[in-house]
Amino acid sequence: MISRRILNIEESSTLAMAQKSRDLVKEGKKIINLSLGEPDFNTPNFIKEAAKKAIDEDFSKYTPVGGYDDLREAISEKFRRDNNLIYDKNQIICSTGAKQSLMQLLLCILNPNDEIILPSPYWVSYFQMIKFAKAKPVILNTSIENNFKISAKDLEKKINTNTKAFLINSPSNPTGAVYTKEELREISNIIKKHPKVIVISDEIYEHINFTKKHTSIGEFLDTKKQVVTVNGLSKGFAMTGWRLGYLGAPTKITKACIKLQGQFTSGTCSITQRAAISALQKKPDFTKEMKNKFLIRRNLTMNLLKNIEGIKVPEPKGAFYIFADFSYYFNKKYKQKIIKNNDELSLFLLEEGEVATVSGSAFGDNNCIRISIASSEKDLKTAISRIKKCLSKLS
Repeated sequence: MISRRILNIEESSTLAMAQKSRDLVKEGKKIINLSLGEPDFNTPNFIKEAAKKAIDEDFSKYTPVGGYDDLREAISEKFRRDNNLIYDKNQIICSTGAKQSLMQLLLCILNPNDEIILPSPYWVSYFQMIKFAKAKPVILNTSIENNFKISAKDLEKKINTNTKAFLINSPSNPTGAVYTKEELREISNIIKKHPKVIVISDEIYEHINFTKKHTSIGEFLDTKKQVVTVNGLSKGFAMTGWRLGYLGAPTKITKACIKLQGQFTSGTCSITQRAAISALQKKPDFTKEMKNKFLIRRNLTMNLLKNIEGIKVPEPKGAFYIFADFSYYFNKKYKQKIIKNNDELSLFLLEEGEVATVSGSAFGDNNCIRISIASSEKDLKTAISRIKKCLSKLS
């Protein structure tokens, strides 16, 4: 009954863990959920006021497929102001979340068996999206020793005549890796040698960056020919439920995405779009305050984890996750059961410790577990204490 196309892709591991956590809470378990990729802050009031105003002004009709012109102009100005990127409004399309923006993009540029270079660890949906588009993900592995970042030389070795695209995510989910300006310049110099390769830059965590300033790889490339920049409002403005993502791309790609979206969801929510204009035009203190709170939580959680024997804890430079190596605890026993890998360890922490995390296998890594710091300091302290107690039971 179900198509092979759907049977061939997997359920999102992060969403599955979140649902499992909710189910256990319904059973009376006191789960602390550190699996979520969602800020635990409320949308700023000035954005909510803009939405209320839009409702009162009867913005209740279908919207243009690519988004309202004044929203696309606001995004164009945001790209120029914040990222040194030149995309005019006709190069921009707004979608129902950056996830839709990415999926449509891949369907529009990839043919069966095209290759797309994907650094690992990667966000869970990238791999499945590429499979859905019937293309071939070419994995470029990184490690905790090199801060989960590729080098320009690593990339050059993977490019061949079948390479259609290269996908980069900085700041990274799940690792928190952030590429420096010089690293991005070196990678761009390699890309320039291969003008047919499309660069896809996912910058959804732009505002949660603990380094000096976010840098877009498109700053070093031709935005009219070779680079697609994907972003949205979910992470930086705590608007996950509002569902507004966007991309800037060469005009041919944008037109193709609008064509596809017109047969898929059409334009995104009118009220969200009006609120998005307000979010993008202002330079609120909110994003800085949120970032600073995440930085405090990052330092707290890192210090607590470092006090647990055997865990390797790299320092994330952005996003709101810690991607720690728990392989020290593999092949240890609990009540005659051997914990063989990070999947089994993550499940053990949930069932025995009542802490929800996400196994690194979902992100292409066999040693690590992702811990979200999008929780209160109190919950983080309690959760890491539970993890420590849980791991002490293994022998």
